Amino acid sequence: MKITPNENNNFKAKTRFSLSFFKAIILLAFLTSGYIGKAQQQNSTKVHVGLIYPISSNGKHAVLDTNNLSINLLAGVSSVEKGFAFAGVANIVRNDTYGTQFAGFYNHIGQKANGALLAGFANTYHEGDGAAFAGFANIAHGNLRGVQFAGFTNVAMNVNGAQFAGFLNKSSNIKGPQMAGFMNIAKNASSSQLAGFMNKAKDVKGSQFAGFINIARKVKGTQIAGFINIADSSDFPIGILNFVKNGEKSIGLSADENQTTMLTFRSGGRTLYGILGVGYNFKNEDEVYAFEAGFGAHFFQSSTFRLNVELTGGSIESFKEGEYFKTSFKLLPALKLGKHLEIFGGPALNFVSTNTIEGKALNPKKHIEQWQNQRSDFQQTLYVGYGGGINIIF
Repeated sequence: MKITPNENNNFKAKTRFSLSFFKAIILLAFLTSGYIGKAQQQNSTKVHVGLIYPISSNGKHAVLDTNNLSINLLAGVSSVEKGFAFAGVANIVRNDTYGTQFAGFYNHIGQKANGALLAGFANTYHEGDGAAFAGFANIAHGNLRGVQFAGFTNVAMNVNGAQFAGFLNKSSNIKGPQMAGFMNIAKNASSSQLAGFMNKAKDVKGSQFAGFINIARKVKGTQIAGFINIADSSDFPIGILNFVKNGEKSIGLSADENQTTMLTFRSGGRTLYGILGVGYNFKNEDEVYAFEAGFGAHFFQSSTFRLNVELTGGSIESFKEGEYFKTSFKLLPALKLGKHLEIFGGPALNFVSTNTIEGKALNPKKHIEQWQNQRSDFQQTLYVGYGGGINIIF
């Protein structure tokens, strides 16, 4: 069969086109494979969807990947998260996170968590810059700039922010408040500590508020405790017992207008102090056992004189039927007889509530006001009394 010149030219053109197309495909494949290889080496950002490692869109290489969005039904694993990450059980990130990490049970960030962490049980991370919310615990092994909220405990090294826990907060140094249902622990606190039971710190540049006890070395603010304050230096402790190393303690013997004699322990700082006393009433026959507790403050202090202002609450008991309660506001000028002895005495504004015969007999005939409760046998009396005594200071 004879081939014409036109047919020969067409065949050569088709052959050249096929070779050019084939070369283009080879070049495109080469360039694409090189780009993909480079992208795999750099672990480019992506969307990560899965069930549990390695059953996910990132497969076995998930631990090396950086993601913009991660959604895992059970648990997800990655190198870096730059956006929102959700897991029904746990998020495990080997390095840093940027954004919000939400897990039904547990978030673990190997390095720094930048953003929010929300977990049903716990968040653990090396450092943080943001807020962490956990049903049980937030644990930062390094420094934290932000806030920790936990149902049970928060732990961090140096905190520039705040800690709120249902039971315990612990940090080395904190520049912000600590609030816990039971206990706060810090080496240095630059703000206030508030706990249902106990606060413990080395140096506090703020105040401590505890339901039972505060412990610190140096406090520049106020210590307020339901029972005990302990410190090396604290000028403004408010508690029944205050053991301040550079403060003042005394044991006093006093008597009032009702022949109630009290042995009282006073303890506190240079200004505020607590009062706890027991005594005996020599006027009654049955209701003779006396108790009192309260707070006081020193004013106009000098080497020979000061004014002690006290607010106390007390009772006289027979440990049988009937009640006698007495609240007193006392102004007690005190004369110092050396470093370890003072005598004091002055007026007191008293409010008494009692339902006993002997208790009502203790009230003076001259009073400011008196009320008889119409629904019970309690009688309330407001009157001015007096008292005085001697203190041994140590």
